[in-house]
Amino acid sequence: MPVLTSVKASLAMLCGRPEEERPTADRFFAGEKLLAANTREVLGPCSPERPIALLVTCPTEAADDPAFMLKLAGHGVEAIRINCAHDDAESWKRTIDNLRAAEKATGRTMKIMMDLAGPKIRTGAVLTPDHEERMGVGDLLVITPPGGLDRVERGEVRFAVECTLPDAVSRAAVGQRLFVDDGKLGARIERIEPWGLVARAFLASGKGLKLKSEKGLNFPDTDLGISPLTGKDHADLDFVAAHADGVGFSFVQSASDVAMLQEALRERRPADWQSLSLVLKIETPKAVSNLPEIIVQAAGQQAIAVMIARGDLAVEMGFARLAEMQEEILWIGEAAHVPVIWATQVLEHLIKKGTPSRGEMTDAAMAARAECVMLNKGPYLFETIAELELLLARMEADQHKKTPKLRALRSW
Repeated sequence: MPVLTSVKASLAMLCGRPEEERPTADRFFAGEKLLAANTREVLGPCSPERPIALLVTCPTEAADDPAFMLKLAGHGVEAIRINCAHDDAESWKRTIDNLRAAEKATGRTMKIMMDLAGPKIRTGAVLTPDHEERMGVGDLLVITPPGGLDRVERGEVRFAVECTLPDAVSRAAVGQRLFVDDGKLGARIERIEPWGLVARAFLASGKGLKLKSEKGLNFPDTDLGISPLTGKDHADLDFVAAHADGVGFSFVQSASDVAMLQEALRERRPADWQSLSLVLKIETPKAVSNLPEIIVQAAGQQAIAVMIARGDLAVEMGFARLAEMQEEILWIGEAAHVPVIWATQVLEHLIKKGTPSRGEMTDAAMAARAECVMLNKGPYLFETIAELELLLARMEADQHKKTPKLRALRSW
């Protein structure tokens, strides 16, 4: 409202009516101060080395290598991420113990974010022709429930794969799309047989896709009707609620999903469950369309952050729309005074190979408009942190959120 009031007053002045009321400077910048305060609550105080917080995904080795946490603390990392889809409670506990020891040794505190795994839709057993493993555009693919490959009537169908979630097979309809292995292959359902879905590939790499088990399956056009909290998530929550500072909520899609998680946290920590923050991972078109309601339900009860989870979001919404959705989520987060975490494949080549690509450096520069950047694990993680610190510091001089600072150009 202060921004709109200021615009109205400026327009009135241009029209010769200077008597329009203007908000005070304190009121005008109150939103920025509130966003900064909310960011500190979720991620802790920002390191003096950079204006943007860092969230680092912990590898399995962090449980048995105390030096890893000491290095993170030395780099001023604000928060760590433990992915509950991997390892177990004993490993998570050793990781947290190493973090506490590093905090004590360095005086640098770090927040602990633990991601619930959520429902995972994966490929199961695979059926391919003899001497031919790769699918290309135009090939037919059968998707069956678990254990359904023996019933497939081959005919013109040469490729078949099981889906670990039977509901996805039973709820899908003709004309809907499905994607395999992070979008490396896209297919559209042409018909439904008693033994499964028959889909024709419309997207594949030049060499085609080699079908493998344990790869992701996405059904972006299908209402899967599944709970965002699995039995494993409920079991993991016992540990998460006792040890974490924040909970990463995978595949949240509605305000009712948030209420379900909040009730589960209330059951485990009735006295102070609201002291736990929520990181809402926006990964589907439904989550994007419901984002305002999701934020209201979550932020009305506890501190929250929104994560742009660009891996599944790109597959579900299409790579062409990903940049547009990033913008919208950043805008909504700023308007709601909610910190946004820029995630998935940030400086991925640099982390894994030791050298950055040109495109990912530009992508990382765009991340400066968020409150936090998430880095994944890799052998060159600490070199990447150092490079990112320099980049984010430079970008801070150019732009704050979506507002250019119009600094002096000193290169000429």
